[in-house]
Amino acid sequence: MNLAIYGAKATALGAYEAIHSIYPQRRITCFIVTKRENNAEILCGVPVMELEFYAGALSKEEKANTEILIATPENVMPEIEKSLDEQGLCCHVRLTSMRFAEMLGYYHVCDKDFIPLAALPVGYHRAGMHMFMAKFYQDKILSSAYGLPEWITPIQVGTALCEERVANIYDNDGENISEKNGNYSELTALYWIWKNRLLQNLPGAGDEFYGLSHYRRILELSDDDILKLADNDVDVVLPYPMPYEPNIEAHHKRYLKDKDWEAMFTAVREIQPAYAEKLPEILGQQYLYHYNIILARKEVLANYCAWLFPILERTEELSEPKGCDRKDRYIGYMGETLETIYFMANKDKLNIAHAGCRFLT
Repeated sequence: MNLAIYGAKATALGAYEAIHSIYPQRRITCFIVTKRENNAEILCGVPVMELEFYAGALSKEEKANTEILIATPENVMPEIEKSLDEQGLCCHVRLTSMRFAEMLGYYHVCDKDFIPLAALPVGYHRAGMHMFMAKFYQDKILSSAYGLPEWITPIQVGTALCEERVANIYDNDGENISEKNGNYSELTALYWIWKNRLLQNLPGAGDEFYGLSHYRRILELSDDDILKLADNDVDVVLPYPMPYEPNIEAHHKRYLKDKDWEAMFTAVREIQPAYAEKLPEILGQQYLYHYNIILARKEVLANYCAWLFPILERTEELSEPKGCDRKDRYIGYMGETLETIYFMANKDKLNIAHAGCRFLT
């Protein structure tokens, strides 16, 4: 049976690379998109085709012999399934975030750069877990119930900008940058964690882990996974990185203005010149850590925040217009790039493990 992938962004590209590596005998005929728009014409040497054109070129027999793997955000999958059925492409399957994580785990199991947490042996000592989930007052209600693990605590972001309350912890308490949420997105929660949790009694933190996830995106960790952290000396758990063609610099330039990109470069060169030397190599590769999601030892996360936020603050000052005059989430996007730069630059100094990122619908 022929196989095509619906999607042409990071999830689809990651699915292609994993399938090509794990099941090299499977031939992927094309990537399918609803509309061409800003999508590439070719990915990994495989054509990207609009659904209507692709379906119109197939016979009834060929359609029956074609399987479609839907590799898109899960919230749009029902509409895609409807469109496929209307075109007579009825053999399709969803690549859910959990299936995608499992696929990436198999793909990276022998990859020393992106070691899966699942590949490590189960230990005996349970790390202290403090993961905060960023919530915003305009978040849509989930379509299905999800019971949060006891180690995940919701925190409301952008609390200073509204009167409604949707959590019991607010990012405008204590030392904070809550009013910058329009630019920083979930990073206002990370700043709050840094100033109001990580800097308290830091020496001797030992096996305490702190982190940040999203209302709809969380690290999927089992009880066994948590037992792997301390006894395997894990420093950081990050979501599997997502691939982009031709590289992550080109990807982010689709979302960031050139002047903002240059402002970030200047800030890194001024504040962290040693990291500036590594920018061309890291930005020239394919893999990006998404969503500003992270779980790390208390002191490791504190060190990262102390590195990250001065760069972001300086970037705001250098931006045109300045960060205080806009609310377009550009700092949040830069946070993803900077997280990638920091941890890829320190991959030989830190013990980094990776886990699946679950998308809640």
